[in-house]
Amino acid sequence: MNPEQALLSTLDYAIFFGSLILVMMIGLWAGRKEDTAEDFYLAGKGARWWGVAGSIFGSNVSANHIVGMMGVGFSLGFVESHFEITAIAGLLLLCYFFLPVYRKLNIYTLSDYLSRRYDDRSRVAYALIMITIIVVVMMVPAFYIGSKALNILLVDQAQVQQALENAAAGQPTGIQIEKSTYILGILIMAIVAGSYTILGGLKAVIITDVIQSVFMLVGAAAVAWLTFGQAEIGGWDGMRALDAKGKDLMHLYLPMNHPARPWSGMLSGLLILHFYYWSANQFIVQRALAARSDREARLGIVTAGFFKLLIPFMSIGTGVAAFYYFQATMPGVPVDGDTAFPLLMREVVAPVGFGLAGLVAAGLIGAILSSVDSMLNSAATLITFDIYKRFIKPHATEKELIRVGRLCVAGFVIGSALLTIFIFDPNSTEPFFTYVARHQSRLIAGLVVAFGLGMLWQGATATGGFCAILTGVGVSYGLLPVYAQTLGKSEGVAAWLGTELNFFHAVFVAFICATIVHILVSKMTQKDPTKAELTWHGLGLISKDRLKAYARRLVVTIIVFAILGACMAKGFMKPSIAAWLGAGWTFGLLLFAIKQAPRSGEEKGLDDRLLASLLASCAVFVLFYFY
Repeated sequence: MNPEQALLSTLDYAIFFGSLILVMMIGLWAGRKEDTAEDFYLAGKGARWWGVAGSIFGSNVSANHIVGMMGVGFSLGFVESHFEITAIAGLLLLCYFFLPVYRKLNIYTLSDYLSRRYDDRSRVAYALIMITIIVVVMMVPAFYIGSKALNILLVDQAQVQQALENAAAGQPTGIQIEKSTYILGILIMAIVAGSYTILGGLKAVIITDVIQSVFMLVGAAAVAWLTFGQAEIGGWDGMRALDAKGKDLMHLYLPMNHPARPWSGMLSGLLILHFYYWSANQFIVQRALAARSDREARLGIVTAGFFKLLIPFMSIGTGVAAFYYFQATMPGVPVDGDTAFPLLMREVVAPVGFGLAGLVAAGLIGAILSSVDSMLNSAATLITFDIYKRFIKPHATEKELIRVGRLCVAGFVIGSALLTIFIFDPNSTEPFFTYVARHQSRLIAGLVVAFGLGMLWQGATATGGFCAILTGVGVSYGLLPVYAQTLGKSEGVAAWLGTELNFFHAVFVAFICATIVHILVSKMTQKDPTKAELTWHGLGLISKDRLKAYARRLVVTIIVFAILGACMAKGFMKPSIAAWLGAGWTFGLLLFAIKQAPRSGEEKGLDDRLLASLLASCAVFVLFYFY
């Protein structure tokens, strides 16, 4: 390739490949002494709050957040921000509801909780579902989008120009990726992430995730700052002014029958996905289990939440700005989401020089590696403890458990890389983020019910929990075709929900069905008195009266938010006013709750609950403000 035609200069390449080598070497160094299973799988339970925050954020954020969400913002708008804003509810649920139970029981895997609370049927069901999600639904597409995004980033100027000429001629604008370079990208990621994850365990994963999170944030912030700084945009306020006169992309709520992002699905089914992803998901929760104390774990989770709130503005908002920038600089030339990122690299990042494009590339690959290494470690943890130690060799030594884990990581990384090469077309146009969310949603509704009722209700039985898990999967897969052939053909129903049921609506229905089945089956079967104590109340974490008080406040809050939303929809109240009222109500209510429950005298320093209250209030403010 002619360097003068490349988006990246020699300095950019040096920074990019140097960051890969640096991350791999630091990972190998950080995990050089892993003598026990606790060291390898839970980082010796010594992770500091900043390590928990960086690893949770890095595990969650992938190249899709930098490239894919920018493309969705470019084509669909700010509505994609729901994935980041409402995630705060899931993070806080983990922080103050699920995590105290997990840490109290000193578990390695979340399936271990299901085994203790219910039985081994639920343990195995969870392990199989999680491994399927991690390896097939998440890790394989992560390799795919990582290699694809990397190839798009490293494309030469001639290919970008050809894409624009195709657009001007009314042809597809997507940049064609060679199979050989696509495979090379997958192999590089597999080797780098696999090496330090195999040898270093969770400690190496956490340390490298923190570094990669910094790369991600700096890279994404640089692209956003340069894009908003263009004269054609005029900053954030200038972009909002352009949007008001243009396509009107800066809204969070689309009609109920919208095929992709209906507002009702965003506030129902998406929340169920968040509750699973942040509170009942092994590869996220494992980072919090590795913290040296409960307070450090909570501080890390809340800090990660503040970083999550940056994504709508650094990535999705940048996509909206890119739409108006290209309208102004290339009038009449249609540009699709796939082309938007490399065009921004060419037009606004590469001209700056000083290795900035290489730094963005490093952030991009870091986003992939930090997700893949976390998935590898967590999938190996599930196999080692839920299959090998539980059923094959209960008295395995520490060294045996570490060896099995390393073999599992090696097997997963090789298998996932091969599956990616043979299954995914590098020039596919299917949105990666939608693919992951849709397939995850079909597997997790029953899991959320099993964990939630298991912790809340002492009457939940083993058979009830297992049936809930199966019901969630069955309803999620069966509901969509049944709806399309029945209710979807009704004009009245289709006017509200569309001719095909959106998967966000489907997961919420599956959640309701799984809850009903769990309650009915539990009522018909005998509970185990010992297992029934593994609830919030039974473990002494909260009294029943206080739990009921929290439930009442939650119901009142939902009513208040509904009234504010109705007032905005009817035009009785400006979104800015509703935003301040909603945020004020949230912050005041949480402050009241904090005063009602003083923290332990053993905990010193800043109260993490104050930060959590501020985080929740910020999320509520954004949800109303961008109505």
